[in-house]
Amino acid sequence: MTPGERPPFRTTAPGPIAPGTTAPGPSGAPSEVPAARWAAIVDDLAARGVTGTAALVSAERVTFSDGSLGCPTPGHSYTQAIVEGMRVIVQADGMPWDYRFGNGDRPRLCER
Repeated sequence: MTPGERPPFRTTAPGPIAPGTTAPGPSGAPSEVPAARWAAIVDDLAARGVTGTAALVSAERVTFSDGSLGCPTPGHSYTQAIVEGMRVIVQADGMPWDYRFGNGDRPRLCER
């Protein structure tokens, strides 16, 4: 690994929770993503002016090495503790959106 590179994500599952696209659950959220988290993603996209429908690309459980959820922002401090979370990639308006969740249902968009 060269300086500045990040180590790969350590996952508690061997990859995506379920491959490909799946039917939405009763709440309209894909069955791999809890309804509260899916709603938070949809709300965040709307707040960013995204008008297209979000489609699930992948969802995986992830063990993050610190509170940055694998996506640190320069100049910010993060808790130095293992965080069990989730990474959800969606496609909307022709672009991928990489969302991270820690212990709660508040998403963090990784924009690197």
